[in-house]
Amino acid sequence: MASASADEAPRPPRPGRGAGRGRRTIATVCLSGTLEDKLAAAAGAGFDGIELFEPDLIASPWSPAEVAARCADLGLSIDLYQPFRDLDSTDPDRFRRNLRRLERKLDVMARLGTDTVLVCSSVAPDAVADLDRLAEQLAAAASPAADRGVRIAYEALAWGRHVSTWDASWEAVRRAGSSAVGLCLDSFHVLSRRGDPAGFPAVPGERIFFLQLADAPQLQMDVLQWSRHHRLFPGQGAFDLPRFLDGVLAAGYTGPLSLEVFNDVFRQSDPARTAVDAMRSLLWLEEAHARTSPGAGHPPTAPALTGHAFTELAVDGVSGPRVAGTLRSLGFAHTGQHRSKPVQLWQQGQARVLLNAAVVDPGGPDVASVAALGLESEDPASSAARAEAFRAPVLPRTRGTAEAELSAIAAPDGTQVFFTRTGPGGWPADFLPTGEAVSPGAGLLAVDHVGLTQPFDSFDEAALFYHAVLGLELSAVTEVAAPFGLVRTRAVTGADRRVRLALSVAALRRGGWTPGVPDPQYVAFATDDIVESARRLRAAGAPLLDIPANYADDVEARFDLPPDLLAAVREHGLMYEEDDRGGYLHLATEVLGGRVFFEVVQRLGGHDGYGTTDAPVRMAAHRRARRRAATG
Repeated sequence: MASASADEAPRPPRPGRGAGRGRRTIATVCLSGTLEDKLAAAAGAGFDGIELFEPDLIASPWSPAEVAARCADLGLSIDLYQPFRDLDSTDPDRFRRNLRRLERKLDVMARLGTDTVLVCSSVAPDAVADLDRLAEQLAAAASPAADRGVRIAYEALAWGRHVSTWDASWEAVRRAGSSAVGLCLDSFHVLSRRGDPAGFPAVPGERIFFLQLADAPQLQMDVLQWSRHHRLFPGQGAFDLPRFLDGVLAAGYTGPLSLEVFNDVFRQSDPARTAVDAMRSLLWLEEAHARTSPGAGHPPTAPALTGHAFTELAVDGVSGPRVAGTLRSLGFAHTGQHRSKPVQLWQQGQARVLLNAAVVDPGGPDVASVAALGLESEDPASSAARAEAFRAPVLPRTRGTAEAELSAIAAPDGTQVFFTRTGPGGWPADFLPTGEAVSPGAGLLAVDHVGLTQPFDSFDEAALFYHAVLGLELSAVTEVAAPFGLVRTRAVTGADRRVRLALSVAALRRGGWTPGVPDPQYVAFATDDIVESARRLRAAGAPLLDIPANYADDVEARFDLPPDLLAAVREHGLMYEEDDRGGYLHLATEVLGGRVFFEVVQRLGGHDGYGTTDAPVRMAAHRRARRRAATG
């Protein structure tokens, strides 16, 4: 299963129209770089159009006509020019100046070739509070716009001085009585104020001029700061975007599905990659809408993933023997050798680990990492086809004679994901038997889950990737105060829990003093008797992690555990957490190859966690073990 680096993928074909309704558009504010970079990224990801953020135009050396020409060359329309701020005013002179400013922007729009301008509700001290007077000023602004064939899409900012809800913005638009003034509905502004999309169908569809989509985590903070720094693409946060979209489309909206996301990470990330992430979010949202709308049509569902076929570790000449020795002490047998590649198959029960010495320099300095996940799919070909549709192209792969044909895609952190079948003719046929037989070993039954630390910039992207592409369910994001900084975690799981991944990220890793394990990864094996497994592992000399007695004292104080289990916690370095559904026992090995370790876990009752509350204890213990190893 040798991992292979994929060349930069060619620009994908332009996808079909979203939800059978409209075009897919992205605001340039979502992407980092100059306007030139942003346009190229949007086109490369397959978007139909853009919202042009005015500061991007102001900073560009291109004239409005040149911007229009470049967009046309890339196959992009300019669907919205935004934002026009603080139009209304109780000061007549200031309002006249605002109208003059608007006319200048209409001139720019004519050269850009766009016919819709976003006007935000005012936040200025002189904003108009009286709805009738506000409607009169909107109508006054509509007159020169209508003369030029331009529409004003009026949007209620969640922090607007007097108009902060979509209901209030619609009332102002309704009273304005001009066909050139309509609504812009923005999911963040509506949902952050707990607005109800069920009311949208009361608005005539032709009066909804534009739709802006953004997700967000649930945060208790000032709504302006929440909006400016923490928006996410659909499917990455906590908002019910499918219901929001259902409401807008039920009203008869037929315009673009557009993304407007302000996010500090996205504005520093590779714009091409962010644009692909954005497109994937729209594809997911359209699919979610289609499944609630009879006759809307939707892509096939993701085939069920029925288990972990294998976990592949990349090793070098130093780490390889150490990892192999640890697997041996954990009760694994070296059962197979790849026909054409330096890859070993180790197995115990249904848990399989591949050690691949082909992807890391054989003379490297003791490096090991999780390189690939083999996931059992009910229909591997359909899994690969869905990945292609969701902008995760199948990677090129060298295949030897008589070797299985496997499809692999790259996750955001570079980990390859193989869609497999382990039955006759499947991937195990690529391995020649070594003569070693699988034995009960230490009683490890299968892979419970794999833990993967994500690069800071791709944590939210990874969650959407596994959710949209693979069809896994997302848990809520949790945070834990670890010894070397805040760690954010999120699990992605199959509905039947036979596939589990635990994603984590160091939320604010900065500076050079980082003595913790950098970007740790682990494979957790399931057992139905962790105490007996621990005894066998100790007897075999497995490098189990020492957990301090203080931790065992705390477990005894917090939980009502049987005396024999408490004794095992102390003797074998077990860790324990529980909730109202059950308990979770686990132990860990020391770190191998700089970042990889193994866990053994036992779930009691219906516990669905991953030992997150014990992570600070485990991380501190890993730090102590590494220091001991370094000092001899």
